[in-house]
Amino acid sequence: MSLPYRVEIYPEPDGSGYTAEAPDLPGCLTCADTLAELWEMIEDAKRGWLEVALERGLSIPEPPPVSDEVYSDKFLVRMPKTLHRRLVERARRERASLNQFVNVTLAEAVGRST
Repeated sequence: MSLPYRVEIYPEPDGSGYTAEAPDLPGCLTCADTLAELWEMIEDAKRGWLEVALERGLSIPEPPPVSDEVYSDKFLVRMPKTLHRRLVERARRERASLNQFVNVTLAEAVGRST
């Protein structure tokens, strides 16, 4: 249940919340009002998808291989204080930590560019 399936996150076009999808698990998606709720919801959706597949004897796809490269999961970004303040304010409105908000925002940006 803890395999590293990729998750893609999209804001709702009308600004009402977010959608998360695990593209390697067809049909596995969920929606939530806030980013904090979304992370819990997609983990629950992945767990449910895998449980149903196991119960029905369906084939479960393997997640794509993880690169051999080692990443620290951290990097330092310098930015203007005004941008930092705006990010913090937006994260608070979304009821998310700054880290969660920046992660989702970056994921959305990378998803749009590919």
